[in-house]
Amino acid sequence: MTASSRRERSKADTDREIRQQARALLIDRGADAVTLRAIARKVGITAPALYRYYTSREDLIEHIRMDICTDLAAELNVDLAEIEDGDVLGQVLAICRGFRRWAIAHPQEFSLVFASPAEQTEDGAVHIVVPSTDPFGQVFLAVAGKVLTTMTLATMPDDSVPVELRADLDTFRTSLTKTIADAGFTVSEDVLGIGTAYAILKFWVRLYGQIALEVFGRFPFAVAKPEPLFEALLTDLIQQVGLT
Repeated sequence: MTASSRRERSKADTDREIRQQARALLIDRGADAVTLRAIARKVGITAPALYRYYTSREDLIEHIRMDICTDLAAELNVDLAEIEDGDVLGQVLAICRGFRRWAIAHPQEFSLVFASPAEQTEDGAVHIVVPSTDPFGQVFLAVAGKVLTTMTLATMPDDSVPVELRADLDTFRTSLTKTIADAGFTVSEDVLGIGTAYAILKFWVRLYGQIALEVFGRFPFAVAKPEPLFEALLTDLIQQVGLT
């Protein structure tokens, strides 16, 4: 091994340890504890040395988010591997249940990725995460693609969708269509209209909302056994979009 390759390996090892220590701080003490100074202390380097690896704390946090999404996607893919290819409804249920299970087991990581305010760019615009670019989003949207190409959804007519939402839904359709194409499926505009995109959005909002309430203990009153409530929600969502 050359001196150059040894240095590169050492840099990769240090980078890996930086992320590991950042994740450990996140899990043990929350996102506010993930500071460059605290990480440097854990790794055994100076805080300025961290800038050789990341341009800022926000840059490091973004890489941690991606690591978390990668781990979540891997866990969901294990669940999906146990479902027959033709059982699309089973795949939808597996992802929903797997996401809830992961969120409950990883509240700090769930909070960082799914419950932190959107970052603003230098010009003040809100940075929007494009689902097709993160591993979890790819898994979620790929199954949505199977639904769209193999099943007929009970969706709202396009002209019944609130006008204020149509531009955003059109952007979402573009993202979803690309992800489905990358997975080897082709969906026409007739299949993935604004009404269908709206149905998918509402499905996710309700699913996420209940999981967030459970993770953060924010039900309006104490719920000793929330799983039946979650299963009732799934049944309602499945019926709402016509997946039965």
